[in-house]
Amino acid sequence: MTDTIQKSNRFDTLAIPLIIVGAVLTTVAFVLSFTVAPLVLGAPVDVPAMIGDQMVTTKLLLSQKIFYFHMPVAITSFVALVFAAVFSTMFLVKRNARYDLNAKVAMEIALIFVLMTMVSGELWERYEWGIWWTWDPRLTTYLILMLLVIAYFILRNAIGDAERRANYAAVFGIIVFLDVPICLLITRLIPSSVHPVVFRTDSGLPPPMLIPLLLAMVGMFCIAFGLYRLRLREQRLHMSLEALKERLED
Repeated sequence: MTDTIQKSNRFDTLAIPLIIVGAVLTTVAFVLSFTVAPLVLGAPVDVPAMIGDQMVTTKLLLSQKIFYFHMPVAITSFVALVFAAVFSTMFLVKRNARYDLNAKVAMEIALIFVLMTMVSGELWERYEWGIWWTWDPRLTTYLILMLLVIAYFILRNAIGDAERRANYAAVFGIIVFLDVPICLLITRLIPSSVHPVVFRTDSGLPPPMLIPLLLAMVGMFCIAFGLYRLRLREQRLHMSLEALKERLED
């Protein structure tokens, strides 16, 4: 038990540095995305124009830069949901309230990144596709995922008994996770999806685009894990305080 507490404390001390490192990495990634990564070609222009000694016959989509934020937060949301499902499974197996708390906090972090994914995705749709919403397979499955994550917290708040709440939440957390592989694979299962397949074996992003993307992704991972540890520590302190109050009242 003492080793577990010491290990937990070490992780907690890394929370703020990880958030700072994540912020630096994402900032560098966004700077590179606007200075090094090339613009992608969009719809044809009415009249070809000479820009930077280059004849431009299609619109250069500056709004594509949203991609360097949108994809990392989306992948981070999936990773957080994986952790939530793992902790939920561990709770069902070991019946330890610690895993229920870990699952809840992981789901809270997932909700933050799910909402950021939806907002950035909506901006991307509006400026790249000219619409705010379309029932694209990837968009639809991710919308379902967002609603499931929100439903997870509605379920937790609706059940008063702590043991029943933890059991139901663990089962539902696993159900939420089942939509993750569907969201990831839908562009390969349905090629007509307007979402591109970024990581491929035959071809993919050139290094000037891939490097900022990977830096942003690592940065988001660091920020997410730092927030997770901070929130977990706060929740533990809150539970300890409530337990202390109960003992004093007795």
